Amino acid sequence: MRVHAKPLGSYPFYLRPFFWNQRRKYGEVLQAALLWARAPKLFTAVAILFGMIDRRSSPIDAALRSLVTVRVSQVNTCSFCVDLNSATLIKRGVSLEKVEALETWRQSNLFDRREQAVLDYAEAMTRSDRQVEDEQVERLRCFFDDDGIVELTGLIAFQNMSSKFNSALGVPAQGFCKIPGIELSSPSR
Repeated sequence: MRVHAKPLGSYPFYLRPFFWNQRRKYGEVLQAALLWARAPKLFTAVAILFGMIDRRSSPIDAALRSLVTVRVSQVNTCSFCVDLNSATLIKRGVSLEKVEALETWRQSNLFDRREQAVLDYAEAMTRSDRQVEDEQVERLRCFFDDDGIVELTGLIAFQNMSSKFNSALGVPAQGFCKIPGIELSSPSR
């Protein structure tokens, strides 16, 4: 990592519940969280925002949210995010075959029209050599109302921020996804 975490006991007391929850959920504190927590108020805001984006009542189902986070992480070459989000994607019931095909989803027949529309939109938002086009938003309207499109856009924007932060600081994968073929490689173009 390009910046190192501080000793766990040196973070403010009010971050302890976040770290406790990560240990409970993942078995350890996330390295990325320890870096965000070097700026405690920023970390708190980011954690609250993530909680609002990844909530049960989201109009975007949990598996689709994870599909988006993995694909955005792949495009941004964030090994930590690909690792963690792939493990979450599998826990949310997506087949191993689909997870392995995600990087080349355009050439796969495993993704339905809704997933294709969402992944295309996510890539357009993520890649600096593309822009979102009206046709992409119109394809989303077949599956989401305006509120859903706003939520999806917020999710993609958040994952871009998160994966770019982690990639820039060189946060390594922590070994959450131990599936052959789920390795960070260069993003498909």
